[in-house]
Amino acid sequence: MQCALVYDFDGTLARGNCAEHGLMPALGLSEQSDFWPEVNRKNRERDGDEILTYLGELAKRARDVGKHDELTPERLRMHGQSIPLFPGVVDWFDAINRFASDQGIALSHYIVSSGLEEMIRGTPVAKHFKKIFGCRYHYDENTGHAKWPAVAIDYTTKTQYLFRINKGIENSWDNVTINEYIEPGERPFPFDHVIYFGDGDTDIPAMKMVKTQGGCSLAVFDGEKWGERSTQEKIGKLISEERANYVVPGDYSTGSQLDVTVRGILRLYKRKHG
Repeated sequence: MQCALVYDFDGTLARGNCAEHGLMPALGLSEQSDFWPEVNRKNRERDGDEILTYLGELAKRARDVGKHDELTPERLRMHGQSIPLFPGVVDWFDAINRFASDQGIALSHYIVSSGLEEMIRGTPVAKHFKKIFGCRYHYDENTGHAKWPAVAIDYTTKTQYLFRINKGIENSWDNVTINEYIEPGERPFPFDHVIYFGDGDTDIPAMKMVKTQGGCSLAVFDGEKWGERSTQEKIGKLISEERANYVVPGDYSTGSQLDVTVRGILRLYKRKHG
C-alpha cells in the first residue's frame, strides 16, 4: 500500500516565511522594512497575483541594492540552511517511514509550498522529498541571476499540484496528462491515501479538497504562538468551517501529538484500504 504525505513548508515544517531567514536580511530587508507593505500596495494597485508580485518585488530589491548574486540557485540554497525548522522535523521522516513500513505502507513525501523552492532544497530535510513543488525563478544562463518567476504557487494552484501528485506527475509543465481522465483506482496516490499538512489561509482549498475526497488534513500551528489571538482565531476558523480533520502543534518529535495522530491515520488507512 502506498500513501503520500504532502506538506506546506512555511509555518508547517518551519517557522515564518522562508525568505525572511537569510535571504531578506542579506538584501537589507528587516522585519520593519517596507517590503511587505509595498508588495501589498503594488498587488492591489495592479490588480495582480500576490505571489507573482512578491517574487517580482524580491528580484527588483536585489537589483536595486546591487545584490543580484543573492538570487542565484546556489545562494538561495545556502540561505535555506538558516531556516528554523520545527522541533523533531529533522528526524521525523526516517521515524515515520519506519513506522509505516512496519504497517506494510510505503510513504512518499512531497512539498507543495508558496515558499522558494531553492531555499527549501537547502534545508537538511530536502533529501526526504520525492518532489518539491515551490516558487521558482527562471535564471539567466550566463550569470545565474533570477530573471522572472518560472513557477508561482498560491492557494488555488496548490490544488493543481495535489492532482499532479494524485496522478503521479512529477513536473510543473505537463498540462496534458493532468487533464486526462484516469480511473481513481489506477492513480498512484488516491486522495484517500493522502495526508495534507498545512497551517494557514493559502492551505485552505487544499485541506478542504483532501478532506472532502476521503483523505485527512492536519492544521499545524506554531506552539510558541498559541497564546496569540490571531493563532487561536485561525485555528478556530479551520475547525468551524470543517477544513481540517485534526489540529496539532508543530512538534514532529516521536510521541508528540502530531506524531501519534499521523500514526493513527496511517493505521486507519491500512485498515480501510490495505
